[in-house]
Amino acid sequence: MSLTQTTGIKRAETLESEPRGHRRRSRRRPGSDGPNWLGGAVSWLWLAIVIVPIYWIVITSFKAQSTYYATNPLAPPTDPTLANYQMVVESDFPLYFVNSLIVTVGAVIPAVAVSFMAAYAIVRGGGRRFLRRVNSLFLMGLAIPLQATIIPVFLIIIRLHLYDSLLGLILPSIAFAIPLSVLILANFIRDVPKELFESMRLDGAGEVATLLRLALPLTMPAVVTVTIYNALTIWNGFLLPLVLTQSPDKRTLPLALWSFQGQYSVNVPAVLASVVLTSLPILAMYIIGRRQLLSGLTAGFSK
Repeated sequence: MSLTQTTGIKRAETLESEPRGHRRRSRRRPGSDGPNWLGGAVSWLWLAIVIVPIYWIVITSFKAQSTYYATNPLAPPTDPTLANYQMVVESDFPLYFVNSLIVTVGAVIPAVAVSFMAAYAIVRGGGRRFLRRVNSLFLMGLAIPLQATIIPVFLIIIRLHLYDSLLGLILPSIAFAIPLSVLILANFIRDVPKELFESMRLDGAGEVATLLRLALPLTMPAVVTVTIYNALTIWNGFLLPLVLTQSPDKRTLPLALWSFQGQYSVNVPAVLASVVLTSLPILAMYIIGRRQLLSGLTAGFSK
């Protein structure tokens, strides 16, 4: 018997000993299932739905008002101009930007700090009745929307003589940012092994040192995520500035954008230029926060 015949007999015996399902799977070539055409088509459709409005807003902001209605809305401008941006900037846009920055920073930092300490206390002292009730109170805050409490908040702000002030915007923003922040941070702190807390306690570290040296570094991804989410939510807030402010010098960017739309109701390129300028800080905030989020996740996994 030749070597070829012997090899063929062994291969046949091996195939007979294998299950039929395994043989069917082994005969399939890699990539024989084919590309996912449906998923690709849906992805391209969703990309077009997102990109086309953004493209239209950007190119229209560089068009002149006189040529806007005479040209194709989706065609790029033949003679780009920055007159629309100059008009918006000269309409107290820097003042509105500073107001939004003050409200966002003044609300995010205290909200994240208080939420982190509250989440740490709830996790570490979860057996206490008072902390359980506090946790239940935070969870109840998630079920109450801002629109349902705007009238009581308005009356409280008037009683505190904070109406038409930036502080009157900061305090309610902190209150509405805390419940969700506590829930997210508490879930992350629960994932920290209890042995690490016990080792810190045996080393003589107090609660503050454990909070800053152990819990904070290990939960940095959650802290960064909560910070970004609250910053974007407060920056885009419209209802609170609309109800709690009256003076033009206390307006934030979303409320100022609404006033631009009324002021330039016919000048569409100027309105869209204000939209672009309002969105640029949000885009920059997302890019910076995304990098910090990735670095925090990498640091968390390395531990």
